[in-house]
Amino acid sequence: MIIIVDTNIAFSAILNTKSTIGDLILNSGKAFRFLSSYYLLYEIDKHWDKLKIISKLNESVLHESQRLINKNISFIDEGQIPRKHRIKAYELVKDIDLKDIAFVALSEYQESLLWTGDKTLIKGLKMAGYDRVITTDEMIKLRYNLGKE
Repeated sequence: MIIIVDTNIAFSAILNTKSTIGDLILNSGKAFRFLSSYYLLYEIDKHWDKLKIISKLNESVLHESQRLINKNISFIDEGQIPRKHRIKAYELVKDIDLKDIAFVALSEYQESLLWTGDKTLIKGLKMAGYDRVITTDEMIKLRYNLGKE
């Protein structure tokens, strides 16, 4: 099953690879194939100093954490996403957060779930009738259920 990873999920996993989110990304290879937009990498670079401060990890440990997480995510260039999906994503997120266009567009294009911890995004998308979003708690249940099959 393909799951689209948004920035706050990757941030959380990089900050603590032993967390629930880190475990889901690092140890769910049989259940999930993780995809994201290259925009996620831009966001990590943009907020690298903040990640260093929050994590209290030294630079090399933080880079290793990022490497572990990134190797479990396949990245897609936003330009590969057909325009119709980007337009739909814009319409869905224009009143929520435009920074989420690439993730919603990729979710549309792949007909996959978008994994996010952004409660505002989840609420806004669901209010717009978009149900391809999944929370971390739902991811845990889904992995468990897929493991039973």
